[in-house]
Amino acid sequence: MKTFAFLIKSPEFHSLEDIAYIHDRQAAIIGVRNIDDAVCAAVKLKDEGISCIEVCGAFTEDEVRKLIEATDGQIPVGYVTHLKEQDELFRKTFG
Repeated sequence: MKTFAFLIKSPEFHSLEDIAYIHDRQAAIIGVRNIDDAVCAAVKLKDEGISCIEVCGAFTEDEVRKLIEATDGQIPVGYVTHLKEQDELFRKTFG
């Protein structure tokens, strides 16, 4: 795998500032504010040649589909899920 990115979402984050790298910059954790910020980050990652994007459980299935569409379905986009009974907690926490 060339490069891997994990997107985490919170209103306090901004994808141009909240980035951490590990393993000689082969893996990145990127904080995004919302789905629009995530789409911008995903397009930039695609243009840079990313191999895979994974997103945290704060993303909905519809938002993941937007990321797949934004990257033209050319790279795998996976996402962490949570149990349905925790939906309300996730909405309160992540908006």
